[in-house]
Amino acid sequence: MSERTAELFVDPACPFAWMASRWLHHAAEVRTFTPRFSVMSLSVLNEGRDLDPGYRRSIDDSWGAARLAIAIDEAEGNEAFSRWYTAWGERFHVGDDKSDRRRTAELALADAELPASLIEKYDHVPGDEIDTALRASHERAISLVGDDVGTPVITFGTGTAYFGPVISPAPRGEDAGKLLDAMEALSTIEGFYEIKRSRSGGIDLS
Repeated sequence: MSERTAELFVDPACPFAWMASRWLHHAAEVRTFTPRFSVMSLSVLNEGRDLDPGYRRSIDDSWGAARLAIAIDEAEGNEAFSRWYTAWGERFHVGDDKSDRRRTAELALADAELPASLIEKYDHVPGDEIDTALRASHERAISLVGDDVGTPVITFGTGTAYFGPVISPAPRGEDAGKLLDAMEALSTIEGFYEIKRSRSGGIDLS
């Protein structure tokens, strides 16, 4: 296992976190490093906030997939989390299978060849062991970057962690590797905070 690591905090419901995760997988094909996926919950982040009603419904529906991701990571390990997240994203983001998120999560468990019983951890139960673990994972991300960002969040284990990358489509091949190198370089600059430009068009999930 490589000593070079990149940890990406994602909310399974976030399309830009999904795109960043695809980039990280592509980068692993051309660079030697260990990718890891963790959870930063938009549901936790937006608790108590006054949101547009449509966004509030979406946020309230996002607890389950984040809880399941935590449960998979704890029971089966991070590689299993990554497998399930890939299967979930192919259905939820690429396939737009969003009418019944619990069912989509359940089908993704089967796709990833994981125990069907894990779906028992999906339903939001405030204060249970999965809720506690989810909040701890979320707070670890917040401790690295602050609470005025969303997902994804990336850290290379040392130096500066930050929000991003927000990318569409996900770069492949050497472009994916160059982006990894550049983002890791930025993490070494203590005073670095933000790079941003306006987005145009919709998200390209290809």
